Amino acid sequence: MESSSYGGPLAVDGKSTTRWASAEGVDPQFIRIDLGGPSAINRVKLSWEAAYASAYRLEVSNDGSAWTSIKSVTGGNGGTDDLTGLSGKGRYLRLVGTKRATSYGYSLWEMQVYGTSDSSGDTQAPTAPTNLQAGSVTASTVDLMWTGSTDNVGVTGYEVLRNGQVVGTTETASFTDSGLSASTAYTYTVRAKDAAGNTSAASNQIQATTQAGGGSSFVLAASGDIAEQCTASSSSCIHPKTAALVGQMNPAAVITMGDNQYDDAHIEDFTSYFDKTWGKYKNIMHPIPGNHETYDDTPLGAYKQYFGKIATPNGKTYYSWEMGNWHFVAIDSTEFSPGLAANAVSDEQLNWIKQDLQNNTKPCVAAYYHHPRYTSGDHGDNDKMATLWETMVGNKVDLVLNGHDHHYERFYPQNADGDKDAAGPVQIIGGGGGATLYPVKTEHPATAKAISTYGVLKLNMSENAFSTQLIGLDGKTIDSSPTYTCH
Repeated sequence: MESSSYGGPLAVDGKSTTRWASAEGVDPQFIRIDLGGPSAINRVKLSWEAAYASAYRLEVSNDGSAWTSIKSVTGGNGGTDDLTGLSGKGRYLRLVGTKRATSYGYSLWEMQVYGTSDSSGDTQAPTAPTNLQAGSVTASTVDLMWTGSTDNVGVTGYEVLRNGQVVGTTETASFTDSGLSASTAYTYTVRAKDAAGNTSAASNQIQATTQAGGGSSFVLAASGDIAEQCTASSSSCIHPKTAALVGQMNPAAVITMGDNQYDDAHIEDFTSYFDKTWGKYKNIMHPIPGNHETYDDTPLGAYKQYFGKIATPNGKTYYSWEMGNWHFVAIDSTEFSPGLAANAVSDEQLNWIKQDLQNNTKPCVAAYYHHPRYTSGDHGDNDKMATLWETMVGNKVDLVLNGHDHHYERFYPQNADGDKDAAGPVQIIGGGGGATLYPVKTEHPATAKAISTYGVLKLNMSENAFSTQLIGLDGKTIDSSPTYTCH
């Protein structure tokens, strides 16, 4: 690839002003598209930039490893190549450039693939999942994990059965069953499915018994810095994968910590990208904006239009809500410049936050906003958040969630000065929702874990305590916090 500014997703984003570009001066080069399942391909339309291929071929594959050529072109002259009458079948299509027309590389404004889903030839079911087992069990949740299935074309997901009935689906080999009754035994099995609808035999059966009490326990999913302008057709596109992790958790609610949509967060971007992945959880979502939402033609205009009352229940971009024994404060840090009297909006919000926390009657409190006070990431500590952080500490907030820096970082409880203090909040940066990652720099003394990786936070909230996990793209736990008792 010529640079990160010309990535593969730009060839399939539906825009004629963005492009993919290969490395310069090298043959051969290729771009691959994941069609999401077995497909019959009958047409491919290529819109070349000035750096075009004079010779290339189109190939298809079922597994991304073994490729079959369906079209070879020589004597190409750039412009638009509309290749019709093709006859190819597979999940993956790639264009392999074999001869450059210029001294540069290969560059496409758009690559469009036409055809239909084709599962007619696939009658083989996946193998049954194995080694099903229960992980963490609370009064209302059971974590399940298993060894994944194999298939002649590809496994597309799993059905989770509780007491013989399907209660959820997941694309990865793990799932959290929630909303359960305390002190109750449940039996579980899992089945795999492929794109043709073939279903495997059931896995081994297990039994899990929920803990006593804890009727208000629940699971939340949380992340920030989410949807870049790419879709699941590109294997390098991350936000469809993190959205699948949310589905695996089966959360009671979803929190986003800003920068929901990149790059300038126009309404067409929200509907083309975020809405197709994380948007499926919109009805249980409690979002806040980040700085990228302010880059729209009308700052925060598309954010407000897309989320509506979900993001502005009181007409403001900051609000609070409750679940179980928990009080949540959703803060808009994009307008926050504490201590500057000229910023009336920020002063208004800060006063509202203080009053909201004083009025709270719940024993546990969590707050979330985009810009972290402390970070070992690319942006560095933010002094403009000092007064806000002091407000969190002074009001005995238990958990603070942030984004902005595109990495994961969990801190020990800290005081107003950022020193370890058991009486302070636990701060977690969850900026790995899908945007390009940032490096982790020198760690703070209060940092418990910092890693530049993608993933979604899983928050296990109980009547008077909480614990957190970072779930990676493979569905496995990357980091786990201790269980903290609410202040």
